[in-house]
Amino acid sequence: MKSDLRRKISERNTGLVLYSLTPPKITTAEERVLSIAHNQMENLKRLDIDGLILYDIQDEATRTEKERTFSFIPTIAPENYGYNFLADLQVPKIIYKSIANQTRETFGNWLQNNNHLDLAVFVGASSHQQIAATKFSLTDAYELHKATSSNILLGGITIPERHSKKGDEHLRIQHKINNGCGFFVSQCVYNLNDTKNLLSDYYYNATENGMEMAPLIFTLAPCGSLKTLQFMEWLGIEVPKWLYNDLKNSRDILTTSVQTATNIAAEILNYAHAKNIPVGFNIESISNKKEEINAAHELLQYILELTKSLRNKPELSVPQGSSRVQVY
Repeated sequence: MKSDLRRKISERNTGLVLYSLTPPKITTAEERVLSIAHNQMENLKRLDIDGLILYDIQDEATRTEKERTFSFIPTIAPENYGYNFLADLQVPKIIYKSIANQTRETFGNWLQNNNHLDLAVFVGASSHQQIAATKFSLTDAYELHKATSSNILLGGITIPERHSKKGDEHLRIQHKINNGCGFFVSQCVYNLNDTKNLLSDYYYNATENGMEMAPLIFTLAPCGSLKTLQFMEWLGIEVPKWLYNDLKNSRDILTTSVQTATNIAAEILNYAHAKNIPVGFNIESISNKKEEINAAHELLQYILELTKSLRNKPELSVPQGSSRVQVY
């Protein structure tokens, strides 16, 4: 049965709001996993979201020479966690699937065993070394998805920061659309300028070539500590120097980051709304600390207010009435 989220994506709706989780580590005892899943379902039932993203976390040790801020431990497969442990949660689920360390045979088996999935995002290998080792690329995964006539609605990854370095992220998006992607989820966004540059090139390229634009879902996350900020940088999230300084020297880094993320969302919505670019947001907590998870839920409420007000106002401002976020 096709979900309402799938329909909204296919209709290129704007204002979609998603929430994302990382499954528990595979070293977690099953009783503890069941307890975590129960608590997450109780919390998620109260969130007015269009869908839930479940990440497929990889080591990425070959992507950068920088030391990882938090140690890597593999997690439960997102399709297993989402459709077994979170089975009672009646929210459309988007399953991330990394093609790192996959071969054509193993990935083909995965597609065959998971054709019941509604939506999925294929994630490319983090380095050329991984692709060379398996001889299986993201393009190969797209081709295999098409060849197997999979019923999964496919999504892709977009990285606005990469656009500032290479200037071709909008063309990467178009290439992925041509390969069957119907929507895109970004890496966590803290650099508004890079994001608007991408949106601009995406819009004008589509307009000039008579192509329809797939929804772009921009990820937002609070940052509650310098350690989380350092991990964000390790992940490749571009934090402008002025913002890095503000966060580092803030009396309340969590408050400042939530305010910043809300401001960024309002700017994105205003810019995209003026050009009829379908955009939405994905809220996540990069850290598993309770205060940062709570801040992610708070950020989600502000984003929901913004997207709802989009229907009634020609231009958006940051939600008022909160001690955390100020109108700018």
